[in-house]
Amino acid sequence: MESLERVRVHQGSGLEGDRYNGRATSRRQVTLIQQEHLPVIASCAGHESLEAAALRRNLVVSGINLLALKDKRFHVGEVLLEYTGPCDPCSKMEALLGAGGYNAMRGHGGITARVLEEGEIALGDDVWQAGSSPT
Repeated sequence: MESLERVRVHQGSGLEGDRYNGRATSRRQVTLIQQEHLPVIASCAGHESLEAAALRRNLVVSGINLLALKDKRFHVGEVLLEYTGPCDPCSKMEALLGAGGYNAMRGHGGITARVLEEGEIALGDDVWQAGSSPT
């Protein structure tokens, strides 16, 4: 997985350059995980630390409880997203994190969203619920 300073996000399809881009009916057009959960996942998987890219999520955010966005619309930078569900871990977590990797991710895998309004997301952009102001 590649880390970017900024990325273009397209309505109905997701992040430009993402291998899953273009699946207009997908509820997983964008995946997000909280930075604060990375040390917890690492500890549960028996690792000292963990690179966010290893978890195969599109965006890593901090300072907001992603689960509080359940059934809501929210902004990341210029982009308007809609919560579509939890981002449950898959069996690939065992291969990536080792034995117990799947269970280490349970409850900490982040969320999935679909793109309602396209735009650009840049490193450091705010995340906020639609109808409120960015911090």
